[in-house]
Amino acid sequence: MNRIDTRFNSKKKIVSIYLTAGYPNLEDTVNIIQKLEQGGADMIEIGLPFSDPLADGPTIQESSTQALQNGMTTQVLFEQLKHIRETVSIPLLLMGYFNPILQYGVERFCEQCALVGIDGLIIPDLPLREYKQHYEEVFQKHGLHMIFLITPQTSEARIRDMDEASNGFLYVVSSASTTGKTTGFSAAQQAYLQRVSSLQLRNRLLVGFGIHDAETFQTATKHTHGAIIGSAFINHLKTEGRKGIASFLQKLRGAS
Repeated sequence: MNRIDTRFNSKKKIVSIYLTAGYPNLEDTVNIIQKLEQGGADMIEIGLPFSDPLADGPTIQESSTQALQNGMTTQVLFEQLKHIRETVSIPLLLMGYFNPILQYGVERFCEQCALVGIDGLIIPDLPLREYKQHYEEVFQKHGLHMIFLITPQTSEARIRDMDEASNGFLYVVSSASTTGKTTGFSAAQQAYLQRVSSLQLRNRLLVGFGIHDAETFQTATKHTHGAIIGSAFINHLKTEGRKGIASFLQKLRGAS
């Protein structure tokens, strides 16, 4: 069974942390992943830095720029992750834009993901139709869950199509803004999360965008199975480096 599915067997709310590969320093990625698991993270999304990240806010854009300047590439990341499963057991996903994957070669990319122990992929700019027509069989052959994103503007019919095509979970984008922009959850956002939850979809729901502390985590997960934290963790790395990762996670869950 895919590690993502196994992790959702837990009754607690899932904390999934996004980090940019190669940030703040090129060789930090594996150590940060290890510290996140030790600190209590349930799942990790490893971001492939890209020069034109359309959905990312300034915090993640800045981290991507720094990572690229550090020398991070898709191949370098796979080399770094070669032995990751010797020390890390929680689900690992790669999140990135499709162009670098296409340039690397989709089949080759999926093979490498399987070899190093990646469990799923989040590719925000890969259209559903394109995925179904050309790539679904390749992803499934290598045991990779594909996770699609839905937004407040996504129609119910489209949500159900995304749910049918996804495995593991649906990434529920909390707002139409880029990452790192929102400071709290409005009544409209909460109503949207409740509406999606009421659809009784086959996949679990993880909400992302705007979660940065215990209050927003608790609000975001009232109607979902967990939350994804990106910009807030990147900001922590920017100011604190690898120090205090366990404390960051404890505060997020509301622990003293």
